[in-house]
Amino acid sequence: MNLKHHLSRCIAVLLLGFLALSAQADTWPSRPIRFVVPFGPGGANDLVARAVAEAVSKQLGQTILVENKPGAGSVLGADFVAKAAPDGYTFLTPAGGVVTNAMIKTRMPYREEDLVPVAMMSVSPSIIVVPADSPITDLKGLIAASKAGPGLNFSTAGTGSTPHFVAEMLKLKSGARLHIIPYKSGSEGMVAVMGKQVDVTSEASVVVLPQVQGGKLRAIASTWSRRIAVLPDLPTATEQGYPGVLIGHWSGIFAPRGTPEAILDKLNRAVDAALKSTELRARLIPQGIDPVGGTRAEFVKFLTAEKARLGPIAKAADMKED
Repeated sequence: MNLKHHLSRCIAVLLLGFLALSAQADTWPSRPIRFVVPFGPGGANDLVARAVAEAVSKQLGQTILVENKPGAGSVLGADFVAKAAPDGYTFLTPAGGVVTNAMIKTRMPYREEDLVPVAMMSVSPSIIVVPADSPITDLKGLIAASKAGPGLNFSTAGTGSTPHFVAEMLKLKSGARLHIIPYKSGSEGMVAVMGKQVDVTSEASVVVLPQVQGGKLRAIASTWSRRIAVLPDLPTATEQGYPGVLIGHWSGIFAPRGTPEAILDKLNRAVDAALKSTELRARLIPQGIDPVGGTRAEFVKFLTAEKARLGPIAKAADMKED
């Protein structure tokens, strides 16, 4: 076979492959899609994934099945998707751990580049809470109380969890004297505050909001860039003079590396449209969840900023996997 003929065959094969991918994207989705939640059912991430899946399925005209694969701080589910066929039918719907796990774990079963960002779904701002009858009413009062005695006990959902980052931010940015008390989940950490086993915690708005509204917890600050729509009187940490205390429980969608770009773009547009819909916003906002959406590039920009901001905090706090 001469070189010219060989090149012609290579070009033909590449062209056929490109046409096949284009055709695949044109007909996608032709069967049910799977969203893998790397946490158990009932949490903030699971709730958002199911609400978005239902709305996006209407946009795409195809069923989206939500499957829970909890374990190893979300690594189990992430690894499953990273190694799934890149055919546009399996996606990961993780939280911040998809960024922070690599900062605290010595070994990971997949490479970071094996998961491709597709769309940002939402942010559930963290709310710093104390017992309802606590004398602490704001962030300055919390920090002062922590310095006045032996310190305050702060419950988290484990090493590298969002509550853990909130506590470390408070320690680094304000000199607060906080003792980290890890629990298995944010819900358990919240119950510990209600039962006064610990003094304070921070958890996703969707988790603590019912307890705040029911008078069982006192909210003293939110940790996102703007106030929570259903708690308009609750100032952010930044508004209270602590701009370094900034983090939220975000949820996004990732695909296995190699998934056709056209499919990623099509899913991104469907997610963005769903998050702009009156129906989905009416479902999420009353629960303290901020719908986000946006382009793939905007999601990548957000992730890059998160890594740059949280990496030094993880290092300064010497966060190590449990």
